[in-house]
Amino acid sequence: MARLEMLPEEAMTEAQKAAVAEVVAGIRGRVPAPMIAWLRNVELANRGQRLGELLRFKTTLEPRLSELAILVCARHWTSHHEWTAHKREGLKAGMDPEVIAAIAARRVPALRDAREQAVYDIATTLLPKGRLPDDLYARGTAVLGEQGMVELVAILGFYCMVSLTLNAFELGIPGSIAPELEDPEYGA
Repeated sequence: MARLEMLPEEAMTEAQKAAVAEVVAGIRGRVPAPMIAWLRNVELANRGQRLGELLRFKTTLEPRLSELAILVCARHWTSHHEWTAHKREGLKAGMDPEVIAAIAARRVPALRDAREQAVYDIATTLLPKGRLPDDLYARGTAVLGEQGMVELVAILGFYCMVSLTLNAFELGIPGSIAPELEDPEYGA
């Protein structure tokens, strides 16, 4: 059960109502789950949803690459709601279901090209270590370009914040429990 619920409209300040109206009128057409928590600080809600819109919909990375990075991040944090939402989006973007299943099972997936491989290798190195070795950085920049590398790192950082928000406040739970993420060895 979620620890925080969406604020009822009558309990919102005018600034909170404006933040909700902006996101509903935008690309998403709805309030994203982490914004339920972020609304407790309306400036965070405004900036967070705008950054999320930019990183999700307006980068040079193809949607399948963004979704691959988001799924690796969701698996890293075992963020069920993030996983459930972006598994659906990844499939829509053309991700191979076998790749998604491998990520869920913490297995190395068979990827289709150098761009997918770079995104996967960068994400699975940067998330646990917080750094990239020179050779991986050079490969990522060669394959994705400098702008693509910056966008990828920003996507990973943003979705860490999203995953931690969803996990801490148990947003989307229990409705978004992803059985494929249940792993007794890792505690979920």
